[in-house]
Amino acid sequence: MAENEAPVTVDDLPMTFQVKYLGQRDAKGLWGIKHTRKPVDLMVAAAKALPPDQILPIVKLVISVDGVFIETVHQGLKRNEFEHMSVFFKIESISYGVQDLVYTRVFSMITVKDSVNAKGLNPFECHGFVCESRNAARRLIYSLSAAFQDYSRRVKEMQAEPELNERHTNLKKRFAIDLRTPEEIEADLETEA
Repeated sequence: MAENEAPVTVDDLPMTFQVKYLGQRDAKGLWGIKHTRKPVDLMVAAAKALPPDQILPIVKLVISVDGVFIETVHQGLKRNEFEHMSVFFKIESISYGVQDLVYTRVFSMITVKDSVNAKGLNPFECHGFVCESRNAARRLIYSLSAAFQDYSRRVKEMQAEPELNERHTNLKKRFAIDLRTPEEIEADLETEA
């Protein structure tokens, strides 16, 4: 975290961000930048190929202890061309979040689809968002990290109380948030190669 940034805690949630929605693409795995890089590249390429009179939808992204809520924001005449989008991803359906290492204003997250039992369907989706700045993308990551930490605390509390654990066995889940800067991620990838 940069020296001038205050940490985000669960007490700061919910936090609201206004971002551009790049869209979603299938991801090949549950977590790791290796599973967000290609989808982000594809979404950015599609955004760059938009006609000059077309823009990415602007959405309100709200991170809370319960998950991530995304809703289309309608401003101006041209933006009303987009279909209204309103979706909520429960915290237990989000497996990974990261600030992209190539496009540092892009935040992406991997979610697990509800219909994972359907044969032949890829269960993982990568959603991409363009933030107003690199620092805004970092703040978004820290917010999601605070939500994950609270979720982890709740899971541990449930595990400590056997009667609650029996009723909430679906709370056990693995997730990851990559708090490294894009430069740190790149350096680690070079070290692994």
